[in-house]
Amino acid sequence: MRRSLFIQETGLHMQGYVDCHCHISAGDFDKVLLSFHRGNSCLNLLNMLRVLLQMTSFSPFCFRFSGFVFPCLGVHPVQEVPPHQQRVFIVSVLQDLDAAIPVIEKYKDELVAIGEVGLDFTPRFVSSESDKENQRQVLIRQAQIAKELDLPLEVSCSSSTLSLGVEKALLHAFDGKPSVAMEGVKAGYFFSIPPSIIRSEQKQKLVKQLPLENICLETDSPALGPEKQVRNEPINIRISAEYISTIKGVSLETVMEVTTQNALRLFPKLKSLVVAKGLAGSSKRTSW
Repeated sequence: MRRSLFIQETGLHMQGYVDCHCHISAGDFDKVLLSFHRGNSCLNLLNMLRVLLQMTSFSPFCFRFSGFVFPCLGVHPVQEVPPHQQRVFIVSVLQDLDAAIPVIEKYKDELVAIGEVGLDFTPRFVSSESDKENQRQVLIRQAQIAKELDLPLEVSCSSSTLSLGVEKALLHAFDGKPSVAMEGVKAGYFFSIPPSIIRSEQKQKLVKQLPLENICLETDSPALGPEKQVRNEPINIRISAEYISTIKGVSLETVMEVTTQNALRLFPKLKSLVVAKGLAGSSKRTSW
């Protein structure tokens, strides 16, 4: 795999895909990530934004793939509690955020976003108005943290984002109506599209409505793959791009370049970190 940076008078041109939302736990994806990181894959995957589920895995994993995997950290609205074998979930509360804040503060220079955050009022998780209010308070506080650190939010609920007045946000796997999504476009938000678009009429309608300038790519690995109940892989990022290309009637190269530039606009820290790495050997062009 050859990945290049071109610094021109017009700015930064980067060739490759950016996976803006994925859950790639240490161990589960080691072989896949090593292949990408060493350049042994036919897919031109430029960078991945890893959404962390366990704070304890932050340091060793992200620094192991430094310059390729970039971390996002936040408190999800629904928390899994041990023993994990039983898959027990509870609604997030402010105490969960209190535990995360020291880690966020410690690694604030490495973080490229706060997330994944949002609201999840699924009845099997939420049994009372108190549960809903706990989620709202956690979300509000994380929005404040994102503003204080000048970081975007990675959100799984659009309506809540609009009410928070957040300036920079990625709406991950948005499952609402296109008309609601357009409110997000007006606010300057971006929408990341997973490979499950090939089996989702809602996602297809969404892409048709959204301007390409507001679209990013994601895999949400290991979820939201092209096949149900089959582990999604980072390589499937190309499936998202190909489907968007077909719907929009533009070339795959155009989708790759525009979505990558969108990611760099949304995550300016990603741009500076990649440029710093890319320019280590040359002021004009670097390949690695």
